Amino acid sequence: MSNAWSERRVVVTGLGCASPLGLDADTVWKNIIAGKCGVGRVSAFDISAYDCQIAAEVRGFDPVPAFPSPKEVRRSDRFTHFGVYAGWGALKDSGLNLETENRDDIGVYIGSGIGGLHTTEEQHKILLAKGPGRVSPFMIPMLILNMSSGLFALYNNLRGPNFATCSACATSNHAIGEAWWAIKRGDAAVMFAGGTEATVVPLGMSGFAAMKAMSTRNEDPQHASRPFDRDRDGFVMGEGAAVLVLEELEHAKKRGARIYCEIMGYGNTCDANHMTSPDPEGAGAARAIQMGLKHAGMRPEEIDYVNAHATSTPVGDGCETQAIKRVFGDHARKLAISSTKGATGHMLGAAGGIESLLCCKALEAQIAPPTINLENPDPQCDLDYIPHTPRPMRIDAFLNNSFGFGGHNAIVIGKRFVG
Repeated sequence: MSNAWSERRVVVTGLGCASPLGLDADTVWKNIIAGKCGVGRVSAFDISAYDCQIAAEVRGFDPVPAFPSPKEVRRSDRFTHFGVYAGWGALKDSGLNLETENRDDIGVYIGSGIGGLHTTEEQHKILLAKGPGRVSPFMIPMLILNMSSGLFALYNNLRGPNFATCSACATSNHAIGEAWWAIKRGDAAVMFAGGTEATVVPLGMSGFAAMKAMSTRNEDPQHASRPFDRDRDGFVMGEGAAVLVLEELEHAKKRGARIYCEIMGYGNTCDANHMTSPDPEGAGAARAIQMGLKHAGMRPEEIDYVNAHATSTPVGDGCETQAIKRVFGDHARKLAISSTKGATGHMLGAAGGIESLLCCKALEAQIAPPTINLENPDPQCDLDYIPHTPRPMRIDAFLNNSFGFGGHNAIVIGKRFVG
């Protein structure tokens, strides 16, 4: 079998999002660099009876411009609103003219860790109160997690590869990595890839709180998400979506596209350790990083910046530190590492998407974003986590880590584009 696939290069040409820090990539980047935090008291519903009363919500959001009509908005869940909007933003940013493109050659992988939780909740209330005859005929297409991917393709008549990844908090990186493979194989010239999530609803907040996974620093929401900090007490729920346009290099060059970076490698492994807890030695995460480096044909020493998964949980941040040390050895102490979840909260299935977007912006600006709220470093987390303020520096290559319940590990490696 020919290995011609290895000669196809894949670049990022568009960025779109809906996030707690803004509704486009430039706004989010400015807020990240300014050290702003999107966490506050939950406003979507009465949160007073809940153990965790804070989240990073997407505020001031109107999905209508990304949809064919307001009626289509009403027929879809909030997670789909975010996903379609992020895809729409990425399309605009990319400068792609769909009227002149072969739409058979353009695909969509927009995943979600949970899907339409709000719809599930609301329709179950209707079932109990009014009976099965009153359940909406749109309930199933509203809640199934592939609908962002399907509807974005439908609205733009994109007929290439299409599915939705679902691997908890590794979802977006799996989508980006699988989109990279699709282009490498020649199955598509352009892919829209990322993730979306909308779980700031009563069921979502109570379910994660019951696991004791979320911070209860309700009196100080701006400082609740504190990756790598000794006093971290759990993650803060975030919501939103982020989508990247991945494009085969020659296709991008032919149309004169702006190129943010080149995607070099992708790693995908499983801890096979526990339902929700990561491998304590970070072995599964380390194997994913090593796989990505192998695909990229890169040495560990070539990575300059790591956007860590670090969610601000007592166990996870330390395990990720172990994984980085396993792979990078002495170079681990030379890496610039940050977790942007102190600012965005943990956007679950959308986390890898927003963090890959931020890695692209970091390459563009040659600035590594900060880890906010890192006030009391954990002795177990003893690497360079860029506390408080952004760091201007040379960044030629980044690593983006995402790890999910179920033991899923997905990493993406990107590099400054050199023609």
